Amino acid sequence: MKGTVLSVGFIPLVDAAPLIIAQEMGFAAEEGLVLDLRRAPSWSSLRDMLSFGQVQAAHMLSPVPVATALGLGGAGAKLSAVSVLSINGTVIGVSNALAQRMRDAGHNFDFNDAYAAGKALIAASGVRLRIGVPFPFSMHAELLYYWLSALGLPAPQGVDIKTVPPSLMADAIKAGEIDAFCVGEPWGSIAVENGVGELLIPGAAIWAFAPEKVLAVRSDWAEQESALMGRLIRSVWRAGRWLADPSSRILRSELLARPAYLNMSAEILDRAFEGRLVISKSGLERSVPQFMEFSNGAAGFPWRSQAEWIGGQFAARLGLDRPAALAAAGSVFRSDLYRAALARTSADLPIATAKLEGVRATPSGVESESGQIVLERDTFFDGRVFEPTEI
Repeated sequence: MKGTVLSVGFIPLVDAAPLIIAQEMGFAAEEGLVLDLRRAPSWSSLRDMLSFGQVQAAHMLSPVPVATALGLGGAGAKLSAVSVLSINGTVIGVSNALAQRMRDAGHNFDFNDAYAAGKALIAASGVRLRIGVPFPFSMHAELLYYWLSALGLPAPQGVDIKTVPPSLMADAIKAGEIDAFCVGEPWGSIAVENGVGELLIPGAAIWAFAPEKVLAVRSDWAEQESALMGRLIRSVWRAGRWLADPSSRILRSELLARPAYLNMSAEILDRAFEGRLVISKSGLERSVPQFMEFSNGAAGFPWRSQAEWIGGQFAARLGLDRPAALAAAGSVFRSDLYRAALARTSADLPIATAKLEGVRATPSGVESESGQIVLERDTFFDGRVFEPTEI
C-alpha cells in the first residue's frame, strides 16, 4: 500500500499500542500514511533518535519533552508532546525477599492502598532502598519521588535510583542489583512470571490519571510539517478509540505479541489491557480499574496542567525557578496542535487547556466543544490538588 512513510520509534511496551494499532489496523493508511515502526533498546537511545532526526516521531516518556525544555539531561532539539498516547499502565514491584519481609510484618498486598504499601515498604527495606526506573526523566521516577517523599522518605535523596531498561528489570531484580522497581507493563509481570519479584501497587494508586507516554516530535518538525503531523495525530486518536472498544480485546493482544513488536505471550499482554494482574508467583491476582487508558476521559488530550505538574516536580527537586519551569513545561504539551488536528473529526474535546489535577474522586463532566465531556477519576493518593498557572 502506498503512502507517505513516517519513521516512528517505540519501546516494546503495552502502551506503544496506539502506534502499532494505527499501522496494523489501517488507521494510518486512512490518512495516507505508512508508519515505519522502529524498536529502540532504551529510552535514552529513543530520545536521541528523535532529537537527531533518525525518526520523525516517537512513543515517549511524558516528562522527556518537559526535561528538554528545561535544559535537563543533555538533550538536543526541543521536543513537543502533540498527543498523550496512554494514561497509567505502570506497576511498582519488589524482590521476593523484600516481599516476604513485608508479609511477615503484616502487609496484605491488597494492591490498592498506596499509603499502606509505601509505609510497609519503607519499614521493611531496612537499609537504603535501591529502586530501578527506566529513565531518570520519567513518570516512573516522578511517581516514586512523590509517593515516598509524601510518606516521609526523602526521594531521591534517601534512596538509590538506578536506570534499568524495561526489558532488563526482571534480570536486575534477579541479580540483586535492585530491591524494587517501577516499570511499564508487561515488564513488571515478566518479573512475576520469572519468579523473581512481586507486584506491590499500580502507579494509578499514586496518581489515578497520570500521563504516562506521549506522541513526541521535534518542535521544528511540528511547525514545518503541520499537515503531516495532523494526519499522524488523527491516526493515533482512531487507534486509541479502537483499543478502548471491548470487541478489540483478543486481536489487540495478538497484534502486539508479534515478534516485530513485543515478541511475547498475548495472554500476558491481555492482562495489562484488562487491568487483571497476577502479582505473585503463587498466582494471586488483582483487578485494577482504570489500569491503562487510551481513549476514555479525553485520555489523548495533552493538558498543559499535566505538563506543569511535571515541571513543578522538577523545579522542587532540582532547585529551578518555579514560575519559569511551569511556563516552559506547559509550552511543550501542545493542546493547540491536538485540537487543530481533530477539528474535523467526531472528537469532542474540552474547551479548557488546563485543569485542577487531583480534584476528581469520581468521574465528572467539564465543558466541551459539543456540550460536556466526562473526565475520569484523577486523585493523588495523599489528597493533594495541583493548581496550574491558568485554568
